[in-house]
Amino acid sequence: MNFDFTEEQIMIQQTAREFAQTEIAPSSIERDKNAEFPTEIVKKLGELGFMGMMVSPEYDGAGMDTVSYVLAMIEISKVDASVGVIMSVNNSLVCSGLQKYGSDHIKETFLKPLARGEKLGAFALSEPEAGSDATQQRTTAHKDGDKWVINGIKNWITNGKSADYYIVMAQTDKEKKHKGITAFVVEKGTPGFDHGVKEDKLGIRSSDTCSLTFENVKVPEENVIWEVGKGFNFAMNILNGGRYGIASQAVGIAEASLETALKYSQERKAFGTEIFNHQAIQFKLAEMATKVDAAKLLTLRAAYMRDAGQKYVKEAAMAKLYTSKVAMECADEAIQIHGGYGYVREYLVERYLRDEKITEIYEGTSEIQKIIIAREL
Repeated sequence: MNFDFTEEQIMIQQTAREFAQTEIAPSSIERDKNAEFPTEIVKKLGELGFMGMMVSPEYDGAGMDTVSYVLAMIEISKVDASVGVIMSVNNSLVCSGLQKYGSDHIKETFLKPLARGEKLGAFALSEPEAGSDATQQRTTAHKDGDKWVINGIKNWITNGKSADYYIVMAQTDKEKKHKGITAFVVEKGTPGFDHGVKEDKLGIRSSDTCSLTFENVKVPEENVIWEVGKGFNFAMNILNGGRYGIASQAVGIAEASLETALKYSQERKAFGTEIFNHQAIQFKLAEMATKVDAAKLLTLRAAYMRDAGQKYVKEAAMAKLYTSKVAMECADEAIQIHGGYGYVREYLVERYLRDEKITEIYEGTSEIQKIIIAREL
């Protein structure tokens, strides 16, 4: 087993780290407070090639491997998990899905500008009555001449307000149940397509989350992804990839919690010495460091297996399950180490806790990950 990164992977990691510190960090507190979307930051990420990292250069992507993507995601999420999830959705769910299953038309028309970072994507699967059980799609699409007509509502859509292109799952044959679900690309501005009010969230407040409404939205036949009736399989396959993206986000939050707590413990004095010298604090930090390393290794294993062309369903689910748990534990301990200061915005760690919680919920709850792991076993 070789745990060394290549020169290119190290360069990407350093580039992401420097970008996060210089471009993202200065505005992170205010954007969180005001729930402000990081438009200019996302544009600059695109210019770096970070919005289509794993897309082939043939389709204007950066052509990087999954390990590089994970390393970049960790560094971005350490500074701002909101930016991390925007980047994750565009890479893991949208670009990866269109590259693997999209037609030549879809790749030329939609994937290329997404990979260049000129356009932003969203993945619309969840509905008011279809969360963890994604088979219960109520959004429908029926054929009308050479168009498909979509009607329904989608919920909890990341990038929902700011995206340009949306991957939308809809029921095209109710009798076939989940085998009658089809995936479409829907463009912003299509008549009848709109978004709801942006959700006022606990965490990742700088990213957009909102509902989507479809009232007789007409999309052309060529916007069907893969094949009619393959939408559920498409969504499940793509979510497997999305899980190492969210695991990377959770690792970033956990690392930030550890580093911030360690730094504070070496500066804050109590009972005549820095609190790091107290065994109670040392034990907390030792536990955090061990869990963070384990979480990162699980995530890198899933990424390595994807790059090697191996099946990684179980490993991605394990990574997401464990990293989201570790991020919650580390954020909680970071607040405890900070004491009262950990409870105020100025010291950042309260945001780590707020941002972390969603990693246990979206792209498959922790409970769903356990079902996936058990099924694979």
